[in-house]
Amino acid sequence: MRRFEFAVDREHARAVNEVVATLRRLRVLGIGAAIVLGLGTAFLVWVNHPWSYLLAVAFVLGAATSLFIGLWTPHRARVDKLYAAGELVPAVVSETNGTGATLLALVDLAKPNADGPRYALVTRTVRALPGHRIRVGERVPAVTVRIDRAPGSVGDLWQSVSAMPIAWGTRDLNVIERARGEIREVEWELLTDNLDLADKVRDVDAKRLLLDPQQLPDELRG
Repeated sequence: MRRFEFAVDREHARAVNEVVATLRRLRVLGIGAAIVLGLGTAFLVWVNHPWSYLLAVAFVLGAATSLFIGLWTPHRARVDKLYAAGELVPAVVSETNGTGATLLALVDLAKPNADGPRYALVTRTVRALPGHRIRVGERVPAVTVRIDRAPGSVGDLWQSVSAMPIAWGTRDLNVIERARGEIREVEWELLTDNLDLADKVRDVDAKRLLLDPQQLPDELRG
């Protein structure tokens, strides 16, 4: 797995990193749901009917699950941990609009015990890309993020993999350029040649498009 080490600017990441913002919202929703379900449990116990106790058990289980999500999420939301754990991957701006852009990224979905890489195209809609020009074809180095832990994988492939731009973790343009240079040219060219597939990736239910290994450049066949 190709790693990329750099000093993460946490203040910058808190302001612009959309993955961290999503995990933060998940934490708030989890704790909020736990409170609501806890109050519902208390009410059902107060009703003191056989059916209410059955519902109370379900509410307790739901509250425990929600509380776990709310307490576990902060560990996932540590931005330096996300960058350290991710694999450096290429992403290219495939579309721009008035509110942001769409990135097309090349990721390896294979789990560590898989027999070779399994490359796929994934997309991500972003509102901001500090340090980049918002134009089609712009090369955006990123790292992979797997938001769901379990039971989210099927067989030898991860089920949910997304791309998080390096630019969401640093203001230093030299760091972004260094990350861009550590990605092979053949990977950038593969994305550039397939920009027209971004719409197809967004339309499929899995939000990813597996690439045929036989149609990949020799350098990517593992």
